[in-house]
Amino acid sequence: MQISAMWNYSIDLNLLYVALLYCCKGDINKAIELLYEFKKWKFQDNNKQKYKKRKNEFLKRRCCNHNINLFCIFRAEMYEGRTAIEHATLNIVHNGLPFVEKDKKSLNL
Repeated sequence: MQISAMWNYSIDLNLLYVALLYCCKGDINKAIELLYEFKKWKFQDNNKQKYKKRKNEFLKRRCCNHNINLFCIFRAEMYEGRTAIEHATLNIVHNGLPFVEKDKKSLNL
């Protein structure tokens, strides 16, 4: 199954970028599996609602992409080492995200 179909053609391109490049080192099959697990996790145990309570912590660190922030919470729960905010800061502020709002419009997303 294609990633875009799995997400009803509405995946955040930056989320795909982070999963593919930084988490799965370019392995598309691992990225598909990881994003599938993330999608399931997001709706379990009200994880999306729990993030809403913590989102100001991320915003204070200039981590403004809510999809990436939620993904970083997911990653922090799966793997020890960095906190969710450290993951988000690394991906958003330090590494930078390549897609901005105008890209979404030009790609008709």
